[in-house]
Amino acid sequence: MKKFGIYALAFAVVLTPALAFAQFGEVNDFLDDVSAFINGTLIPLVFAIALLVFIYGMFQYFILGGSDEDNRETGRRLMLWAIVGFVAMVSIFGIVNLVAGGLGFSDDENIQNIPNVPTNNR
Repeated sequence: MKKFGIYALAFAVVLTPALAFAQFGEVNDFLDDVSAFINGTLIPLVFAIALLVFIYGMFQYFILGGSDEDNRETGRRLMLWAIVGFVAMVSIFGIVNLVAGGLGFSDDENIQNIPNVPTNNR
């Protein structure tokens, strides 16, 4: 417990200047860049890797495992885990967007596009 307190204090001392600079926008710009990198590069890369695993599993199940039951089982397992990965990634993506939109962290507010009741202007 004593080491934890020392590490927590050291972490707080190191993090304090970053929190102080947050009001000037430098840290906010950095966090925006990190967020754009994650959303624009890492997430599509993970989806692409899952798609490649699924395609490789199909290849192993249908082409390589035509007569070998071990290759068919390996291909079936790869396809199953790729589908589970897709479902998990899309679910987490949806839940995060739902929470972000509900708490007001989303920038997708187009108030001018809200439908309204037609009026009769005489």
